Amino acid sequence: MADALGVDGDHAGASAGMPQLDFSSFDNQIVWLLITLVVIYFVLSRVALPRIGSVLAERAGTITNDIAAAEDLKQQAIDAEAAYEKALVDARAEAGRIVGETKAAIQVDLDKAIAKADAEIAARAAEGEKAIAAIRDSAAESAATVAKDIAKDIVSAVAPGKIDAKSITAAVTAKMKG
Repeated sequence: MADALGVDGDHAGASAGMPQLDFSSFDNQIVWLLITLVVIYFVLSRVALPRIGSVLAERAGTITNDIAAAEDLKQQAIDAEAAYEKALVDARAEAGRIVGETKAAIQVDLDKAIAKADAEIAARAAEGEKAIAAIRDSAAESAATVAKDIAKDIVSAVAPGKIDAKSITAAVTAKMKG
């Protein structure tokens, strides 16, 4: 059966093991190993490694660009925050100014209203004082009239006879003046 496979009987025992360990074919195996390694080296150095290198360079460029863009965006955010803070301070100052102007305008209106109210109060007080003086004068006249009538009645009851109206009026008037 060994002849049918093309193997002669001398090498039947040596070929029974692994062919890589056959020392008679080491030279041939080493040559093919070197050729394979050189082909793999050229394929890797000419095709695969440049592609890998370009991908790594592209990734590094993308990362660098992304970092630069992030720094730019960070600076824009800082600038926007500063502008926002400045606008907020300006708005507060403007609001304070508007409040001050409004308070001043309201105070002017209030002063005018107070002056007008004071004038109205003074006018009404003067009218009230006039009315009180008129009432006082009217009451004094009424009291004088009542006093004259009572004095006349008393005098006529005490001294019946002739009653002098002028003397009673003069006496009542003198007593009322003080």
